Amino acid sequence: MTDPARSLPADRPTVHSAAGAYGLLAAVVCIWGVNWPFMKMGLEWLPAFWFNALRLGLGAATLFALLAAVRRLRVPPRHDWPMIAVVGTIQIGLFMALVHWGLQYVPAGRAALLAYTTPIWVVPGAMLFLGERLTGPRALGLAAGLAGLAVLFNPLSFDWTDARVVKGNLILLAAALCWATGIVFVKRHVWRCTALDAVPWQLLIAATIGLVLALAADDGRAIDWNVRSILILVYNGSLATALTVWAVISINLALPAVTTSLAMLGVPAGGLFLSALILGEALTYSLLMGLVLIVGGVATVAWTDRKETLATTVT
Repeated sequence: MTDPARSLPADRPTVHSAAGAYGLLAAVVCIWGVNWPFMKMGLEWLPAFWFNALRLGLGAATLFALLAAVRRLRVPPRHDWPMIAVVGTIQIGLFMALVHWGLQYVPAGRAALLAYTTPIWVVPGAMLFLGERLTGPRALGLAAGLAGLAVLFNPLSFDWTDARVVKGNLILLAAALCWATGIVFVKRHVWRCTALDAVPWQLLIAATIGLVLALAADDGRAIDWNVRSILILVYNGSLATALTVWAVISINLALPAVTTSLAMLGVPAGGLFLSALILGEALTYSLLMGLVLIVGGVATVAWTDRKETLATTVT
């Protein structure tokens, strides 16, 4: 996903060189891109909600252990705990649970596209709740993103008679809305702790919510523990959750925010093409057109937000 700590202040640990940061950014995009087909494969052996709970639990444990090992683990101040709870509950906990749930019914490539519509939903949310203006570029980005969704849900290319498929697509759109809601909630919050102070606690809250949902939604299906399911779980928890979060925070210290935001659009594109390569999912014209429109819309919004942030800072 996009940067989970985008609303937090800059950290002060190791700053990567620009060349090293670009390499790390490429690694993160690849790790998250390939994780969409990996998650789809993991659902063959791991029930969706238990997959989610175990992944988040492993991610939180890994990050706590790493920060403790380098003596960087800190308890955030009381001022930030309400927003830490919001991010942990809505932006990570509910988002991740809905992604794993919806991915059962939707091809991995399409799921990646739907999940990455988040910045599009931030635009109307910021207008309604933060009083932000709908500028021309933002309107263009919103229109392009919505046009991409219209292409994806075109009755000529989408089977509206399959209740499971419709359900899965709606669940994934709800996931994107959860992430967007979290961004809108914390956008005006003034953080006193750093990203690395907050993220492990956010993951812990998300893992707790994941465990509650797994227990509540348990349908009796047993986890099939085998080499492949364990490797996918370790990949998801340690690499695609904990270590990539740490990497993205470090990348933000060395590269402009717009560079990171735009590069992250390689994740849904990679998810789409890698799902076709690894899982044999079909690359239809509607998927490719939806990819172009959604990625274009998100890129426009990201670029506009960055320009307006710089203008505000200068003035």
